[in-house]
Amino acid sequence: LVHSVQKSLKEYGDKLAADEKAKIEAALKDAEEAMKTDDKAKIDAKAQALSQMAQKLGEKMYAEAQQAQGAQGGGDAKASKPADEGNVVDAEFTEVKDKKG
Repeated sequence: LVHSVQKSLKEYGDKLAADEKAKIEAALKDAEEAMKTDDKAKIDAKAQALSQMAQKLGEKMYAEAQQAQGAQGGGDAKASKPADEGNVVDAEFTEVKDKKG
């Protein structure tokens, strides 16, 4: 968890508000310090706090991806239609079996 949050923070940290980034960095530091102890309750508590902070980072990453996808997908609506749409025929049929005997 610590490693993945550090990696994500390096990649998307500049897109966060300064106070959010500081909170995530503080949670990272607390989690790293807790890992050095043998206190399982403390480690779990700090990991939970880091997880909540990482969720905010994940939301920002998701919003960024949605904006990028929206910008790419916002092009010509006609381009997304199938090319042979005009050649579609709606018909009914009955199966005829040959009688060989």
